[in-house]
Amino acid sequence: MTNESEPEGLDPSLRVITGERRRLLNLAYRLLGSLADAEDVVQETYARWYAMSRQRQEAVESPGGWLTTVAGRICLDLLGSARARRERYVGEWIPEPLPEPAEWADGRPGGATADPADRVTLDESVSMAFLVVLESMTPAERVAFVLHDVFRYSFAEVAEVVGRTPAACRQLASSARRRIRDAQAPATPAARRAGIVRDFKQAWEAGDIDALIGLLAPGATATGDGGGLVSAEPRPVEGAERIARFFADRAGAVPGVTIVERTVNGQPGLVARQDGVTVSVMAFDVAGDRITHIWAVLNPDKLRPWTTR
Repeated sequence: MTNESEPEGLDPSLRVITGERRRLLNLAYRLLGSLADAEDVVQETYARWYAMSRQRQEAVESPGGWLTTVAGRICLDLLGSARARRERYVGEWIPEPLPEPAEWADGRPGGATADPADRVTLDESVSMAFLVVLESMTPAERVAFVLHDVFRYSFAEVAEVVGRTPAACRQLASSARRRIRDAQAPATPAARRAGIVRDFKQAWEAGDIDALIGLLAPGATATGDGGGLVSAEPRPVEGAERIARFFADRAGAVPGVTIVERTVNGQPGLVARQDGVTVSVMAFDVAGDRITHIWAVLNPDKLRPWTTR
């Protein structure tokens, strides 16, 4: 396992260790779907490294590999307990949305002055649709798939994290791959996706039910995540007409709310703001010329990276 970067100006003995931070954050976010949890995993991983004696550290043949193995195992343990936590979660649970790094607010992580090592690299493997499919996998499937197919680690390396044989990890990744294929829709060009989301925004602001229905697939679903902290539909809204009426009924219902186009997990999305504070982030999945899924995150705990200052 190789380093992604080696920060300048550091003692050579620390470069390999600190240079792994971004890789670990990227891995943990994809495994957990939560930036806050990913940051905790990275901190715990480094705490375990620095808790070792200098002699034990020097005996580690590949510090980067050691850090990845430890972070992966921590994530695996967290995923195992996540199902129980989700059962107690109020309403639907949606992965934490991420904005483009350049758009991140000042603070952790974000802002022009933020350390690049504190940013998650955005690509198809962090799209909301992709993360939602990952949520349907068993913890072992998710870890095996993400490590091998996304981060290109060998199955021998994956086996060290998962605690199974390389052959078993290969089967886990294959099963996960089938889930991804079954859930994937034909790709829609980025410019077209952005145009459809923009049309949805305009129709929503106008309260135009017919226009909204025309933009939604007949079997579309809209899911909201308030986490019990703010009001949100407890179950997904299904069907183009029901979704259209749901959004139209709420157009202008709350004074002072503005809707802006933003990149959400690398894809065109919308952000609702009230008095400069982000109150909702919406991610979309598009197939052809129709919206098939809308995920609206309203839980303020998940909107920390979006807070304007």
